[in-house]
Amino acid sequence: MDEERGALGVIAGSLVALLLAGAAVAILVTRSASSDAEGSHGRVQPAGEEPSIDLSQIIEVVPRDAIPAIDEPEFQRVSEVDWLSGQEPVISLQLSGEAKAYPLQIMTWHEIVNDGIGDTAVTVTFCPLCNTAIVFKRPEVDGDFTTFGTSGSLYNSNLVMYDRSTESLWPQATGEAVKGPLTGEQLERIPAQIVAWEDFKNVFPQGQVLSRDTGYERSYGSNPYPGYDNVDTPPFLFTGEIDGRLAAVERVLGVQSGDHFVAFPYFRLEQQAGSGVTAVNATVGPDPVIVFWKEGATSALDKTDIASSKNVGAAVAFSRTLGKETLDFKVEDGNIVDTTTGSTWNIFGESTSGELAGEKLEGADAFDTLWFDWAAFHPSTTVWEGK
Repeated sequence: MDEERGALGVIAGSLVALLLAGAAVAILVTRSASSDAEGSHGRVQPAGEEPSIDLSQIIEVVPRDAIPAIDEPEFQRVSEVDWLSGQEPVISLQLSGEAKAYPLQIMTWHEIVNDGIGDTAVTVTFCPLCNTAIVFKRPEVDGDFTTFGTSGSLYNSNLVMYDRSTESLWPQATGEAVKGPLTGEQLERIPAQIVAWEDFKNVFPQGQVLSRDTGYERSYGSNPYPGYDNVDTPPFLFTGEIDGRLAAVERVLGVQSGDHFVAFPYFRLEQQAGSGVTAVNATVGPDPVIVFWKEGATSALDKTDIASSKNVGAAVAFSRTLGKETLDFKVEDGNIVDTTTGSTWNIFGESTSGELAGEKLEGADAFDTLWFDWAAFHPSTTVWEGK
């Protein structure tokens, strides 16, 4: 118990350091977001709309926007980036023929980037307390695409966003508004993955990379939560019951199909790797999916220096359906190949050679997260046992 308290103290201190850097915040405040009838930002829950969660479990940690979202992101070409090590984790987003990378060394300090890719308005989000990277389409409100900010609150230790058009509250893990005029509305997720910078730049040499020129002074490259993803570390400000099937902060790839949920633990994916790569043919609900794992990506939540942190690898998921065929995959001599045509594939779901060269798999509804959070939001989840 003393060790747990000590670990929580370290994490709480790191959180304070994160939030106070460059922000005029004097103290860390913890209170229920439902402490008054109107809520912390003065908007009444619309009559007749029932929230999908217990609002008393939303915990306000710091004032709204103490962690500043990036609203006018600057980008660099891949060839211009000399400040990322090859193994550092980035959020990879591909849409409409464009590819963008959002380094976690920046996202950890801002959590939200309001951006666009192709003709699509997006918000790119990362919750460091859950290791959860999710990209959403930004909805139109009164004819304009709204932007999102950090509310300063947590639910199940997960980032709670707010939209600036209505100030409704949205837990990142679900993308559903739970308080405010948009209660019940659901954001559309866009497939994205956490991968090693080296893999991104090799596959997308013409891609764009979120610049450190954010307008804020932050210690980019450093992790303010050292040791957070140690399996013996308790999650911060999580009051729910831990699902004992896995350690609380075990890293998993959560995959969803409708009301079906499966968690793929990273350690089991790594155990089955051949030449540093794993290919798991699976089914989630009615949908055939392929989960790839590739060694090389470091954790953003291990050492203070992200570049020198432990290697956890990268896990991604795609549909195995291509046209009218359902493909199976295997690892052969360190390469991912489909058993139907023998074509080779990369972890971005693209065929790089063979009969299917140039084809691309559709991204599954999947994202990285820590076990305690995935299980809290998806209590009916099954856990992949390896095979």
